[in-house]
Amino acid sequence: MSTVLLALMLLAAGLLAHLLLADARRVPRRATPVGRATAVSVIIPARNEAATLPSLLTSLRSLTAAPREVLVVDDGSDDGTSDIARAQGATVIRATTPPPGWTGKAWACHQGVAAASGSTLLFLDADTTLEPDALDGLLTLLDQEGGLVSVQPHHRTVRAYEQLSAYFNVMSLLACGAFARRRPRHPMAFGPVLVTSREDYERAGGHSAVRAEILDDARLAAAYDRAGMPVRCLLGGGAVRMRMYPGGTRQLVEGWTKNIASGAAAADRWSALAAALWVASHWAVTVGAVLSVVVVLHGGPLPLQGPPALWAAAWVGVTLQLRAMLRRVGSFRWWTWALFPVPLVAFSLLFARSVLLTSVRREVTWRGRAITTGRSPRGEVR
Repeated sequence: MSTVLLALMLLAAGLLAHLLLADARRVPRRATPVGRATAVSVIIPARNEAATLPSLLTSLRSLTAAPREVLVVDDGSDDGTSDIARAQGATVIRATTPPPGWTGKAWACHQGVAAASGSTLLFLDADTTLEPDALDGLLTLLDQEGGLVSVQPHHRTVRAYEQLSAYFNVMSLLACGAFARRRPRHPMAFGPVLVTSREDYERAGGHSAVRAEILDDARLAAAYDRAGMPVRCLLGGGAVRMRMYPGGTRQLVEGWTKNIASGAAAADRWSALAAALWVASHWAVTVGAVLSVVVVLHGGPLPLQGPPALWAAAWVGVTLQLRAMLRRVGSFRWWTWALFPVPLVAFSLLFARSVLLTSVRREVTWRGRAITTGRSPRGEVR
């Protein structure tokens, strides 16, 4: 393979990834208040969220327009989640044991809707926070788009191990196809922030329509699509943030193991293929650069296609593109992109683990619960 052809292939992989984020827009800031925040019921499914819930509830009290109510659905917590929610003024709903065929989160959301009185529903994960004007921006978007508005929050990383989420965050955006100029055949949604009217929610079938799904957000988007309603995805930018796995590396491993392979299966086919080629090109650059260093230091024949200068240039190109992408999705440190093989290896290993557990063993663990990921031949949840 000629050096020119190899360089063109690497450039093409980078260009495809760039095009998949060509229409990535952020939640608008300083939006004109729409004057109907009092119709909004905020629903927060929470299982052992004592560490993250205070930040979210504090941010909700700081909104420029207060919602009608804040409902925390305690999904079997044993860490004081309910006490913290009550102390900060939220209404606590004790979720009952999920019926057969329901995941815990879907059942908690379903019970939250049943208790809510607002005509607009805002579902928030407990690890998110909103800036004071974020609700105005979300309601403005809902008025413009209708259907379901979904936000992938800006990922706030604090400790070193959290940098290992880098490729997971980027790949989630690339493979779903939601931010490409060409909209995917099947829409995608992100679970941390979902806002919709109650009327549209019920028309789509609500969480009853996705009761058995690990990726309830993606399947909920499909339910809206089947009902002929739009799904709009945005990035959180400065308006909506999250800290995904503050509980340590074990929580990070369990969380991504639960989500990433199932997310790949639900992703837009062509977008997922382009994203996979992008990751493969990063592996090619990693191997090429390492072997080039070996040749430069020890001499001998070049054990790969392409001169060392090509791989050095490719390394720089990968780091610059990855830096630009990571700045859009989170607060990742410089070494995450400069030493990209480190999070790349973590992504590849955890993806393999996720495939093994979700597709072969058909069971994953999350927050102390074993979750079955397979279905019987008749389509019943096992």
